[in-house]
Amino acid sequence: MSEQAWRSLCRLDELPEGESRGFDAAPGGFTGLFAIRRGAEVLVYVNSCPHVGVPLELVPHRFLDRKREMIVCAAHGARFRIGDGLCVSGPCIGDLLEAVPVEIVEGEVRVPAKAGQ
Repeated sequence: MSEQAWRSLCRLDELPEGESRGFDAAPGGFTGLFAIRRGAEVLVYVNSCPHVGVPLELVPHRFLDRKREMIVCAAHGARFRIGDGLCVSGPCIGDLLEAVPVEIVEGEVRVPAKAGQ
């Protein structure tokens, strides 16, 4: 484990395979986070569209398209690759979602304490 301060998002088993889940901002933070599980890997991004800075979802925890292949911004339909957050269609094409470092320790999904600030 690193010396950086970390905070828990959830237990790995609370994030079903192929699903996404949103999380409120850290205390004192401005922007929430969202996580996507792909097998044993969890990817976490700041919940803010690079086009206008709005949260990506209108319905809680709904960040993925119906096929669960892309992240979608509900505000204007921009589509982002899950693996790296690159926008491949929409008004912010070529921009990236802000990725957040993740560690999984004893089944707990953790991010830096200041992530999303």
